[in-house]
Amino acid sequence: MEIVMAFQYLTNVPLEQAKKEYLELLVKNGMRGVPERIRVQDACGRVTACAVYAHICAPHYHASAMDGIAVQAGDTFGATQTTPVTLPPERYTVVDTGDPVPEHCDAVIMVEDLVKEEDGSVRLHDAAAPWQHIRQIGEDICAGEMILPAYTVVSPSAIGALLAGGVLELDVLKKPVVGIIPTGDEIILPTADPAPGDIIEFNSSIFSAMLREWGAEPLTFPIVPDRFDEIKAAVSEALSKCDIVILNAGSSAGREDYSAQVIRELGGVLYHGVAMKPGKPAILGYQGPKPVLGVPGYPVSGIIVIEQLLKPIIEAMTRRPVRQEETVRAQLSRPVVSGLKYEEFVRVRMGHVDGRLIATPLNRGSGVVSSFMKADGILVIPQGLEGHEAGSEVEIRLLRPKEELEHTLVAIGSHDPLLDELADLLHRGNAAYYMASTHTGSMGGIMAVRRRETHVAGIHLLDENDGTYNESYVRRYFPGGGVRLVECVGRTQGIMAEAGNPKQITGIESLASSDIRYVNRQKGSGTRILMDYLCKKHGLDTASIYGYEREEFTHTSVAAQIASGSADAGMGIYSAARMYGLAFIPVCTEQYDLLIPDSAWDTPFVQEMLEILRSREFAGKLEELGGYTLQSPGEVRCRF
Repeated sequence: MEIVMAFQYLTNVPLEQAKKEYLELLVKNGMRGVPERIRVQDACGRVTACAVYAHICAPHYHASAMDGIAVQAGDTFGATQTTPVTLPPERYTVVDTGDPVPEHCDAVIMVEDLVKEEDGSVRLHDAAAPWQHIRQIGEDICAGEMILPAYTVVSPSAIGALLAGGVLELDVLKKPVVGIIPTGDEIILPTADPAPGDIIEFNSSIFSAMLREWGAEPLTFPIVPDRFDEIKAAVSEALSKCDIVILNAGSSAGREDYSAQVIRELGGVLYHGVAMKPGKPAILGYQGPKPVLGVPGYPVSGIIVIEQLLKPIIEAMTRRPVRQEETVRAQLSRPVVSGLKYEEFVRVRMGHVDGRLIATPLNRGSGVVSSFMKADGILVIPQGLEGHEAGSEVEIRLLRPKEELEHTLVAIGSHDPLLDELADLLHRGNAAYYMASTHTGSMGGIMAVRRRETHVAGIHLLDENDGTYNESYVRRYFPGGGVRLVECVGRTQGIMAEAGNPKQITGIESLASSDIRYVNRQKGSGTRILMDYLCKKHGLDTASIYGYEREEFTHTSVAAQIASGSADAGMGIYSAARMYGLAFIPVCTEQYDLLIPDSAWDTPFVQEMLEILRSREFAGKLEELGGYTLQSPGEVRCRF
C-alpha cells in the first residue's frame, strides 16, 4: 500500500464555492433526509417528513364556553328588560365550562345573566342568539385540515394541535448519525491528571454538543493511533454505521495527508484545502451520498470548519435551520384591545411587506392551540395598557428567526385549502421560503392590499350587475392601479348538506324551511356576498333562514359543523364537502383569483409561487381535493 507523504500542496478554493459544490455533489450522489415514524409525544424539535393532516375535529363535541345553562335559543326569543321570558327546569340544562352541550340545545346563557326563581325556573331579560357561548366542533381544528406542512419543526404547541386533531404518530426526518473519529498518538481521553505530552481529546465533546443543537445524533468512536491502516479501518467502520463521518486529525505532521488518502481510497475527495482561516486544511470527502469531513486538530479550526462546512449539510438533511430568539419592531395590521387588569401575550403572524415588518394578530382564544403553533412572534401588552391601534409600531418577541420572516410570503384574504397546499409546495421547493396565510375574507384581502400589508390576497367577489368576478371590485378600490389580478382556479360553490341529504335540500329556496339549520360565512367573505346575492335573487328573506347570522371563517369549519350534526346546511366549496363526506348541491362555478400589488410582484417567493401555480404538481393536488377547474393558473388576467 502506497502511503501519500506529508507536506502536499493544498487547494485554496473559496469557502462559498466549496460549500456550494460540496452540497451539490452530495445531493447529486443521493443524499437526502430519511423518514421515520414516531409517536407525536416524542416529536418535539423533530422535522416533519411530509404534510400532516387532522384526523378529527378539535373540539370534537360542542362544549360550553361558560358556566350557566344550555337552552334552545328559540325558547328565549322576545325576552327583554321589560318583557322577560321564564324557562321551567325541563327547558334548560345546567352546564359548566367545558361540559358537552345537550343535543336539543343550541345556546348557553351565563349564570350571571340568570334570575333564579324558587320553583327552579329561571327568568331571562335578554334573548339568546343561536350558538352563543358554545365552543363548536372544529373551532380550533377541522378534520382534514393541514396541521403542519412538510419540513416543519414540531413545537410543543404543535404537539397539542396534533393530538387534538387525533394524530398519534407522524413521519419525521431521521436524525442523521454523525460518527466522530479522534486520531493521534498523543491523544488521550479526558482526565484530571494528564502526563506531560498527553493531549486531552475534547474536540469530539465540542462537536457532539454542536451536532445535537443542529438536530443530529453524534457517535464518538475510540481514539485511533496515528497509523494509516487503523485510520482506514476506523473510517470504514464509521461509514457502515453512520450517515456522516468526521475525521478529526491529531498533531503529527502527516495527519492531513493520511486522512485525505484514507478518504480517497474509501470514496473520493472534492477538495483538500479551503480558503479560510482558521481551518484551511479541511478535507471535503465523500463515499457516495455520505459526507466524510477531514477536520483540523486545533479546536478553533475544527469549530470553524464544522460550522461552515458541516452545518449546511445537516440543515439540508434535516430541513431544520438553527434558530436564535430575537426581538424586532413591527407594524400592527389590526387594532389589539386588551383589558387593563392583565399583562397579555398576543400571538402574531409576521412578514416583510413593502419595506415594513407587518404583524397580524392571530385568534386570541385560550382554547385555540393552533394559533400558538402558527405564531411567528409574541406581542406583550403590559398591565394597564388598553392595547394598540392599527398601524402602531410595537416590539415583537420572535418565535422564528428574522431571516425566515424576510422570506415569508404573506397572504391575507379569502380562505381556500389550496393555500395550504401552495404553502407546502413553496416550502418543499425552497426550504428558505415560507407562506403565512390569514383568513379575513375577500374584502379583508382587498383592504390589506390597499394598506400595503400583504403580498397576495385571495379573492372571489361577485359583481351582481353582470355576474363577473373580481375585476369591478379591483377597479373600484384601486382607481390609481398598482395591482395585478392573477388567475388561480375556477371552483364549484354549492350547498353542503348532511351525507345522504336527508332534509332533501334542492337549492337556495329549501333553506327557508323551519326544520333546516343553516351555518354561514362571515360578512365580507366572497361566499357570504354570493349567498346574500342568491337570497336576493330568489326573493328569500335572510331572516327566514334559521342560523343565517351564525358565522364561520373557513369552508372547512362550515363543513365541520354540518358533519357534526349542529347544522343541516351551509354554502361552501366542493373540496370542503368532499373532505367531510357531505352531500353537495352545486350552485355555481366562481373565479378564485390572487390579487398581487406591483410592489410585491418581483419578490423571489411571489415568482416562485406563480411557478407553482403553473406546475403539474399543483394541478395534481387540486385534483385530489376536487371541485376545481384550471385554465391558465399563474397568468395575469388584468393589470391595473
